[in-house]
This record gives sequence, structure tokens and C-alpha cells, in this order.
Amino acid sequence: MALAVDRALALATRGRWERTNFRGHQVSLSAGPALALGAGLSTSRAGLVAGLGAGAIGWYDDAVGGRDQAKGLRGHAAALREGRLTGGAVKVAGVGGAALLAVLLLPRRRPGQLLVDTALVAGSANLLNLLDLRPGRALKVGSAVAASLGMTGPLAAGLVLLPGDLRERTMLGDAGANALGAVLGLGLVERLGRAGRRRALVTVLALTLASERVSFSAVIDATPVLRELDAAGRLR
Repeated sequence: MALAVDRALALATRGRWERTNFRGHQVSLSAGPALALGAGLSTSRAGLVAGLGAGAIGWYDDAVGGRDQAKGLRGHAAALREGRLTGGAVKVAGVGGAALLAVLLLPRRRPGQLLVDTALVAGSANLLNLLDLRPGRALKVGSAVAASLGMTGPLAAGLVLLPGDLRERTMLGDAGANALGAVLGLGLVERLGRAGRRRALVTVLALTLASERVSFSAVIDATPVLRELDAAGRLR
């Protein structure tokens, strides 16, 4: 079933919405919107807003963001100081807005909680996108987190799309990675207590800031266990 889904997605967008991956292969971005729909529709109303909202903003960045030369938080901040609005800056604002709307649909929270929860959802969306640099990596991490949280809908959607991602027929792009990350971030908000959400946010922020200076791929490649898990199922 998973292979049939991945072939159908790739054929539906052949010649359109394709990107060149790290190995120089042409792959379809169709898995991104498919994952946004699958992950969002399989959760709560708040999850639907988080997934589709973050996915839509990511789809915009897939369409125009690649034209930007600015990279990372510092790059986009520097561009803003120069008066240039980058696709990445639009994504930060858009994903943050989608995260806020999703959190507002949850039971009433105090202003301090609202800020932490919104930052956790938006930060999770961005962090998963930072992992989407090799085939299957973001989906493996996302599926593992979904399984640990008992989120069967996002887990099923991720596993269905994983074979196509590993075989380099499709890729998540910003649309899929942002959507899955946002839905998982909302899952953390809904399942963790106040202290747990704060710890999760600190972890997400620490990893995001670390990515500005350290390559996740380099760390994974230098760690045997992580390297084997990361490469499992991928084309050699």
C-alpha cells in the first residue's frame, strides 16, 4: 500500500513541484501536502489547524523560499535588517500564527502558558524541518515521536510515506516537515504538564540554536548508532 501511494503521488506531480535532493536526484514534493492532510485530519480540531496552517506556510516556502540566499535564523534576521523580506521570515511569522491559533483552540490557558505552548508548537515545526536533509530522516524521527506520544494518525501517515521518501521518489519539503512537526508539538502540549512543556521547549530551542553552529548530519555521521539508524532503508 505504501509503495502504491508513493508512486501515485510521484506520478501526479511529475514535471511539477519537483526538487533536486542532496544526491542530485529529482524527487516530488507531493508527499508534503499529503502528510499535512493526513496528520492534520487524523487529530483534533486544533491539530488540523496546526498541521494545515504550518503545511500551507511551508508550501509557500517550497514555492518561493528556495530563491532566498539567506540561511538560518541569523541569515533571515540580517536580511530583515537590510529591509529584505525572505521566504524564511514569512514562514516564521506564518507558522507562529498557525501555532497560536491552534493553541487558542485548546482549553483556556494563562498568558504565560499560551506563550510557551505556542513557541513549542512553532519550534517543533521548525526543528523537524531542520532534520529533513536526508531521505527518511524527518519521517523516522517524527514517527518515533508520534509512537511515543500514542498519536496513531500522524504515525500511520508517516509510515505510509516513508518508503517513497527512502527511495528518493518523494520528499516532505517544508510543507510536510512543518506540518508534522507542528502536529507533534501540539501533541506535546496536550499530553505534558506545565513543567514538561517548559523542558520540551528548552530542548527544542537548544537544538535549534545548536543547528546554527553544528551540522546535524555531521553529528549523525560521526555517531555509529545514529548513522546506522539514519541510513536504514535508504538507497546506498
